[in-house]
Amino acid sequence: MEIPELRPGSEFIGTAREILAHERSRLADRLGEHELALVGGSSVPAALTKGDVDLHLRVPAAGFGPAVAALREIYAVVHPEIWQESLATFEVPDAPLPTGVAVTPVGSEHDTRFRRGWQLLAADPALVDAYNAMKLRHRDRPEEYEQRKSAFFDMLMDLR
Repeated sequence: MEIPELRPGSEFIGTAREILAHERSRLADRLGEHELALVGGSSVPAALTKGDVDLHLRVPAAGFGPAVAALREIYAVVHPEIWQESLATFEVPDAPLPTGVAVTPVGSEHDTRFRRGWQLLAADPALVDAYNAMKLRHRDRPEEYEQRKSAFFDMLMDLR
């Protein structure tokens, strides 16, 4: 199975930012302290993406459980098999583009991986080129693609 056609994030970033603004508004009165950010390929104009939107919800460690409980009432749970004590994943059911929300406690390994990894990519065109090449090389092998993508972000964390 091949990953859908990959296109530059610049084709999606406007809609992704609108989705971000809408979800920030939706969550404003439902959660305590939190920060919702746009990450993923749709957040970096030159990054290749399949056209989905990735949102990263950062909450204080003590607020992680309550935030996850609140989000279960708003969003659909996705990939429960990857959930951990510091990661939960959801899907926004009514967004104009497929949109996922990853929730992490501030300062956790997953928080750092999402935040720092995408900051590094946004700041370095050479890293974006390497990321795009990895995606293109493995796009027709989804299992290997996911492994290589994870290894790529491991490498980014080593750059700290």
